[in-house]
Amino acid sequence: MYKRYIKRILDFIISLLALICLSPILLVVTIWLHFANKGAGVFFLQERPGKDAKIFKIIKFKSMNDSRDANGNLLPDKERLTKVGKFIRSTSIDELPQLINVLKGDMALIGPRPLLIRYLPYYTEREKLRHSVRPGITGWAQVHGRNAIDWDSKLELDAQYAEHLSFSMDIRIFFLTIKKVIRREGAIADKKENYLDIERHNKI
Repeated sequence: MYKRYIKRILDFIISLLALICLSPILLVVTIWLHFANKGAGVFFLQERPGKDAKIFKIIKFKSMNDSRDANGNLLPDKERLTKVGKFIRSTSIDELPQLINVLKGDMALIGPRPLLIRYLPYYTEREKLRHSVRPGITGWAQVHGRNAIDWDSKLELDAQYAEHLSFSMDIRIFFLTIKKVIRREGAIADKKENYLDIERHNKI
């Protein structure tokens, strides 16, 4: 009952109220990023697989500008990450626009994080369980290490969530997320990206 109906209703109501309450903060961050990103835009949109691997566009605050080298190529991520971008990543403010995705039904407040489309061929059968539920803004893997744990551990935690999804589990994740965000645990704003497809391809 909770998984099929109540969770979606709660997601809609809570995300709507959160957007209304947080609108002053969202407005300030939008203006701040407009100047910090030097015209590169405020929002980052990218296609990600959701429930049943259906593709949708995730919405995040843009934490990097579009600075390029003499040949017109984008500079490395670390060089394009602004001070404002580093701050909103470490505080998870960059994730707040995903409340719009939750309203639309693309995402849930709690669930496995939506990853890159190119990772789809690299999941094991068990890891594909992550697509049996809506992806979330925060999840079981995020409260167990966030960016600090390896891919195998992260995807196993996602599978465990899909198997045992319940109201009590979501409540536990909700409060653990608040604790993690306040303490900024597991958030590595300028961490070098470790791509799942490259890691697993190299193991073959």
